[in-house]
Amino acid sequence: MNLLDRHIFKSVLLTCAGAVGLFTFVLMLGNLIRDLVPYLLSGQLPVATFARLVWMLVPAVAIYALPMGMLTGVLLTLGRLSADSEITAMRTAGLGLSRIARPVFILGSFGTALGLYVNFESMPHARVQYHKELDDAVRANPLSFIVPKTFIRNFKGYVIYVGDKQGAVMRDFWLWQLDREGRATQLVRAESGRFDYDAHANELILTLTRAQIEERNPKQPENFSESPRVGSFEKSEPQRISLAKLYGPPTVRQKLQWMTYEELRAEEARVAALPFDPAAARDHARAVMKVRLTVQEKFNTALAVLSFALIGVPLGIKVSRRETSANLGIAVLLALGYYMLTVAVSWLDRHPEYHPDLLFWLPNAVFLVLGIWLFLRIERPATR
Repeated sequence: MNLLDRHIFKSVLLTCAGAVGLFTFVLMLGNLIRDLVPYLLSGQLPVATFARLVWMLVPAVAIYALPMGMLTGVLLTLGRLSADSEITAMRTAGLGLSRIARPVFILGSFGTALGLYVNFESMPHARVQYHKELDDAVRANPLSFIVPKTFIRNFKGYVIYVGDKQGAVMRDFWLWQLDREGRATQLVRAESGRFDYDAHANELILTLTRAQIEERNPKQPENFSESPRVGSFEKSEPQRISLAKLYGPPTVRQKLQWMTYEELRAEEARVAALPFDPAAARDHARAVMKVRLTVQEKFNTALAVLSFALIGVPLGIKVSRRETSANLGIAVLLALGYYMLTVAVSWLDRHPEYHPDLLFWLPNAVFLVLGIWLFLRIERPATR
């Protein structure tokens, strides 16, 4: 690379890196708030484990942030160069558009290679490890979900409230049993209670002391004119609660998106070799197609980095904007168009006769053709 190539390459690289970081944060924010922050605030996740899990989420969203970041970086950099008349100076000096854009295409090729690695190696391993570490961290402190003076809804069909907690011992314990409509059909209130953990059975053991039970009519639990049945006891029999019901079974690698390339090929061969009844031939073809679509999706999201780089060059020069918000808006709109086409093709997974695995290349083909057409339109006046 000469000095000009290094200047363009460095400018685009730094801008793309910033844009990829921004999109990664935005795409990851929802997962953080939904999946990790509650565990962190309740004390179930140490800060170090939380930081490590956040890092493991990066590959899962990076593959979508890479194309958008590449497009944004190219639009911002070339838009600025064009607005400053630097592109005009380069073309006046005899440099064609393809020569000016060479560093961008080199960076796009590197981005595609990185996308392939992330899709087929980094993301599958990180995703599996993420779920394993999250499960281990939560199960390592099974009583931490009990937060005093907080309504706890971790158990489906139950609401728990504890006034105070000292280790495994709770004071002012309340438990509401709910029906399918979320109405309270039973209330248990105890002066104190105790949760013990059976590690071998992976179960919590609840014992209540000096408790009172109110049961309402299960058909009309909100009919307060009817007096509830009331009972009391000094000490309850130990009640066992499975943690598998609370947190679900330990996560295993089963989703196709979490498989490496070798695992996907092996899964495709396994599914294709399964015996099936001729009447179920369509269902068998759908199962095979589902694996093939996953492989093609991973290839295409990686190739999108180069496609977005190609279409970003003529758009960046044509728009000639310094404004970050305008170029960012164009990038987002184009990315939305691309992913809408991808989603539309993925809806055909139940119709293998349409070959959706081949149609998955359509969004990239559209963007590549559009990019080449725009490229030639801008290049043509300079070659006349």
